[in-house]
Amino acid sequence: MSGLFTFGESMGVVAADGIGPLAHARTFSFGIGGAESNVAIGVARLGGEATWLGRVGPDTTGALIGRRLADAGVRALAIPDTMFTGLMVRYKRSGEFMHVDYHRAGSAGSRLTPADVPAGELREAGMVHVTGITPALSETCRAAVFQSVETALAAGVPVSLDVNYRGKLWSRLDAAAVLRDLVSMVDIVFAGPDEASLFVDDDYLGGLAKLGPTEVIIKDGGRGCVAQIDGERYQVPALPVTVVDPVGAGDAFVAGYLADRLAGAAPERCLATAIAAGAFAVTVPGDGEGLPDRAELAALSGGDIRR
Repeated sequence: MSGLFTFGESMGVVAADGIGPLAHARTFSFGIGGAESNVAIGVARLGGEATWLGRVGPDTTGALIGRRLADAGVRALAIPDTMFTGLMVRYKRSGEFMHVDYHRAGSAGSRLTPADVPAGELREAGMVHVTGITPALSETCRAAVFQSVETALAAGVPVSLDVNYRGKLWSRLDAAAVLRDLVSMVDIVFAGPDEASLFVDDDYLGGLAKLGPTEVIIKDGGRGCVAQIDGERYQVPALPVTVVDPVGAGDAFVAGYLADRLAGAAPERCLATAIAAGAFAVTVPGDGEGLPDRAELAALSGGDIRR
């Protein structure tokens, strides 16, 4: 393999249509979601090779995850489990506020173990990508992340981490203690300003770089991003787009950066693709369903009609 290898929990996503309290929603859409699988889909859509691994339950949601990933061009290593596939319920309470409930405690995905992640996959990958979500799911998930990172690094395979702090899964104090160790191990780290503040008080780029990563990228939504890559600093503004659904924008950003990083592109190009992918993602609803391909990214600023 020369592509991306990632692993974690993918879930079913029940999303209320429209805006308002969940109690008054009358129609819903159903799909799949998960930070790691979203990134895998994003890399595949941009022409890269991507493999996702995770546990799924003996239910239609678990089967759907495998099919959707395969349809997106992702090599899916779905490990059968006797427990249920996790579920996310999402609704837009107002035009400005998205609410998410998780139903994942004890799920198939939370039962991932170090033995589930083949060392050969890690050693042969072009890049291993992990998130700060998986260590929050269970002790065995946490052990799987740390062992996998150690195995990949020992084989000379670069590792990227999206901090992806989720307050509904663990406290900031608990997350900071675990994720600081993870940040210190990896080559590339992605974080929002609030996530970076888990580890450093100011100068997020320099502070995170001092922990170990040679590539630090701060995702800052409508303000674009800043980065420190091999000691050099970069700043890229956001693209002006109409926001339809902010869910998945961070994953699209990471996918854009890693797709170009795997292709050997210069940092400026990696960051520009990340910004464009994140901008495209917010213009369509859903998690991974609307992630762009290369042609769509190129057309992002070229008008609103394709003939």
